[in-house]
Amino acid sequence: MTKLTADIQANKDLFVTDTQETRIVWGLCNEEGDWLSVESSEFEESEVMPFWSTEADAKVQCEEEWAEFTPTEVPLDVFLEDWMITLSEDEVLVGLNWNSSLEGTETEATNVAKLYL
Repeated sequence: MTKLTADIQANKDLFVTDTQETRIVWGLCNEEGDWLSVESSEFEESEVMPFWSTEADAKVQCEEEWAEFTPTEVPLDVFLEDWMITLSEDEVLVGLNWNSSLEGTETEATNVAKLYL
């Protein structure tokens, strides 16, 4: 059962709380090793890579056009120390705990790292 709601700020806060506890972040990856990234709904000509704080919430998204993807874990330290640097350099935004309607935070990777300070 998901804890995600229509409250985007609460979902973002839950992302930080959950991942600090489990030390795991969930993204969507396909069999070829390609991670899901999509066009931003908030920022023109921007790409966003979504992540979730639980495998169950990530798995909810694996249907229709994203059916080829499966939830894949990333250790929190790798997420913060490696992924946020790479995504920032590539100017890819980060989506946090998008709900089943694909509503959620889209922010710069440097802002995500600051949530853990």
